[in-house]
Amino acid sequence: MLKEKLISAPNGILVLLLVIAMLIIPVVMIVLAAKEAQGGQKPVMVIVFWVMVWIADIVAMAGFFTVQPNQGIVLTLFGKYMGTVTEQGLRFANPFYAKKHVSLRVRNFETSKMKVNDKDGNPVEIAAVVVWKVVDTAEAIFHVDSYENYVHVQSEAAVRNMATAYPYDTHEEHEISLRGHTAVVAKHLQSEIQERLAVAGVDVIEARISYLAYAPEIASAMLRRQQASAVIAARQKIVEGAVGMVEMALKELAQKNVVEFDEERKAAMVSNLLVVLCSESQVHPVVNTGTLYQ
Repeated sequence: MLKEKLISAPNGILVLLLVIAMLIIPVVMIVLAAKEAQGGQKPVMVIVFWVMVWIADIVAMAGFFTVQPNQGIVLTLFGKYMGTVTEQGLRFANPFYAKKHVSLRVRNFETSKMKVNDKDGNPVEIAAVVVWKVVDTAEAIFHVDSYENYVHVQSEAAVRNMATAYPYDTHEEHEISLRGHTAVVAKHLQSEIQERLAVAGVDVIEARISYLAYAPEIASAMLRRQQASAVIAARQKIVEGAVGMVEMALKELAQKNVVEFDEERKAAMVSNLLVVLCSESQVHPVVNTGTLYQ
């Protein structure tokens, strides 16, 4: 398994000055040698030497490359990994090195909306946002064919797998759901994607659900189910509050001796108070013109 090896490359500015000088010097020397040839001398070897120097200088110009901030340049020599340069600026290396640029910046993308079945078997549509960056250039280049495509495909596979582990909504106490426990689900999704992308030298900074909904074919039915659950929960709260208020009213009346009730009157008062407190519409009282018992 290849691991990233950071190497240093010479400052390209200094080498560039030398290369420019070596472009001029051979031309001057060839001209001087040509003048000597007119004088009867035969400086053929001298001319050949400086021509070769000039050609070598031209070849050396292929060794220049620029490193941007948060970028790595992977260098290979005839298929062998030599190292990665991350020092920014103009750099120079062996002109026969093959150079591959790898961005080390933080990147993000949103997966496509996918239809999957949740833990309860209900079809849901889900999408996620993944924030990632390359942390090992050697693994990113040599361990997978195309690390960007690998990140996209494996992230979508992880989202599908994660969605099947939780129900869309909570139906039991302490049960984790996709809709109600976003922080827990996001942590699970991040670890799932990171496990898949570790081989590609990628670090997953964040992963979270960006879209979540029931599939259209069951959306209306599930909406009614959610509304019914909300109504039941609201009724439970209302009944709990009404019972507490009735209990408090009876207790206050007994402590202050306002009026004494027998069991039948207490039951009638409790019934009337619960009707008033739990009714959805406005209650209209009926005035009793007789006794308490008629």
